[in-house]
Amino acid sequence: MTTATEAFAPAKINLTLHVTGVREDGYHLLDSLVVFADVGDVVTLRPGDTLSLSVNGPFAAGVPTNARNLAWRAAEVADWTGHIAIEKNLPHGGGIGGGSADAAAVLRALEAQSDGLALGADVPVCRVGRVARMSGIGEIVTPIAGDPTFFAVLVNPGLHVSTPDVFAALRKRDNPPMPALPGRETGMRDWLDWLRAQRNDLQEAAISVAPRIAQVLRGLEATPGVLLARMSGSGSTCFALYPTRSAAELAANAIAAQRPDWWAVAVRLS
Repeated sequence: MTTATEAFAPAKINLTLHVTGVREDGYHLLDSLVVFADVGDVVTLRPGDTLSLSVNGPFAAGVPTNARNLAWRAAEVADWTGHIAIEKNLPHGGGIGGGSADAAAVLRALEAQSDGLALGADVPVCRVGRVARMSGIGEIVTPIAGDPTFFAVLVNPGLHVSTPDVFAALRKRDNPPMPALPGRETGMRDWLDWLRAQRNDLQEAAISVAPRIAQVLRGLEATPGVLLARMSGSGSTCFALYPTRSAAELAANAIAAQRPDWWAVAVRLS
């Protein structure tokens, strides 16, 4: 790379998240259907002699600009030096892979061989960047073909939820995995029926750590046309699915009007 390169780091949404066990080393085993939104951070790489990082955008406050940042560490994994500029459009600590998505964007832009697992469990699926089934501790990523498009609202109430705290509050760690996914020709109604029968096993634990998540879910469930509401990842961002983009936009506008201190955005998931 000799010139500046820009990479999109989309929000990662766990439509499902089943915790199926714990390894001897303490890592949790997961089974999750992951999709990506058309909203995200923007990462710009400019080659240079030393590694540096800057962050701007609506959620820049509190984001580290040193080796604590996963994007910085991804550049080190790729043995690259230069300046990384991140336009932070996603709330961090929100369960939608903000830092992991940034790191994955760096790895993709630099065509690094690493899958990024050493940087975090969400980095490999974010590096793939398309709908996939994620399992193991995040290292097994199986892209899914023939997936439907969903319209959704993402809502974050301004909470940074600690993932270790959520896992510590988890009561049951050996839950059933997901059943087989719907076939390629499955219609939207069958997909929704399948999704409704799945879970986010971290949702109850996250609510015990951050009760405001339950308030977000109730707000989403009360919007007209909502098909399904659930938390993403370990929280605190929640999502709701809608039949059309316009229905999602109306719901996002209504929530934003009621709670202007919350982040609420209508997105396309695919």
